[in-house]
Amino acid sequence: MEVSFIRHFQTQGNRERRYIGCTDESILMTEISKGQYKLYPPAEILISSPMLRCRETAELLYKRTPDLVCEKLKETDFGSFEGKNYEELKDDPQYQQWLESNGTMPFPEGESHLEFLKRSREGFEIVVEDLIKKGCNQAVFVVHGGTIMAILSGYSDSESEFYDWQIENGNGYRAYLDEDSWKEGKRKLTGMEKLW
Repeated sequence: MEVSFIRHFQTQGNRERRYIGCTDESILMTEISKGQYKLYPPAEILISSPMLRCRETAELLYKRTPDLVCEKLKETDFGSFEGKNYEELKDDPQYQQWLESNGTMPFPEGESHLEFLKRSREGFEIVVEDLIKKGCNQAVFVVHGGTIMAILSGYSDSESEFYDWQIENGNGYRAYLDEDSWKEGKRKLTGMEKLW
């Protein structure tokens, strides 16, 4: 099965480099034309996070609503950092502690990195099981940057770590999943390539 991951188009919060997790922002109108200039992979089954920015991107690119919407594929809950950027947080002692931890500390009033990884990967596994049952050949996930990093750092056959998988808005990765190996517990994505 060919599996592609596309990060949603840019929102105002993304443009301002804010921590946007649970804020349900729309994509910027200026982003709408960008989908016309890239050849996005075909989607036999289209999967999305429930967040507006992902559903809008999926509908814009594929001219249909997502076939599956998975709650567990939402972005990290940034807690008290939500909606703020570096300039607004740089003097906050909790933010400094979080930075010094290399992002491993839980977000104050939010989600820990381990909770986020666990949730995202559980969501991916649930969806993959469904795709295998349906005999899907080409699946496209339109999700968040953090979600992509969580999934690929857990299932890619490369040695790359979480932050190695950062991707710009509207860009993505393609990989392949062997259904028989997956059923046997060998849960890896192979042939990973950056789409743009």
